[in-house]
Amino acid sequence: MIQRLLLGLLGTILLAGCGDDVGKVSLGLFTTKDVVIDARDDPKIAGVTCHISRVEANLDFADPSDMSISCRQTGPISRADIAAIDRSKNGEIVFKESLSILFKSLKVRRIYDAENQTLLYLSYSTKETNGSHKHALSTVPLYGTEAWVDNQSESAPN
Repeated sequence: MIQRLLLGLLGTILLAGCGDDVGKVSLGLFTTKDVVIDARDDPKIAGVTCHISRVEANLDFADPSDMSISCRQTGPISRADIAAIDRSKNGEIVFKESLSILFKSLKVRRIYDAENQTLLYLSYSTKETNGSHKHALSTVPLYGTEAWVDNQSESAPN
């Protein structure tokens, strides 16, 4: 029992410095679990901020895998920023946070959908829980930004 409490406390200390907490809601009087909301700016796309909510178990051995993500344009998005990102089908990891001592992480991966000119942000847990890898998806369309390429006007006759 004491080992479990110490490991849970250590996990809470390790996570305390991760992300910018913008909200924390208790799940009730008789539980040690809270919903934590972090704000994370995309390190390569200056005009995108993602809000990630997850359950944090303050005195538990590991945090649950459930999470939610919502990403929005919060500033200008430039063509240069879009040109500098990984455009492969796998995209690239933009955030990573340890959720337990037992190798469970929350990752957020950015994938560029060139055909629809949209940034996709996929959050997922690296550990299977109840037969499933938990995940969530958010999109940021480039329409109306400097990064938008108007294919219609480029192919229109003069």
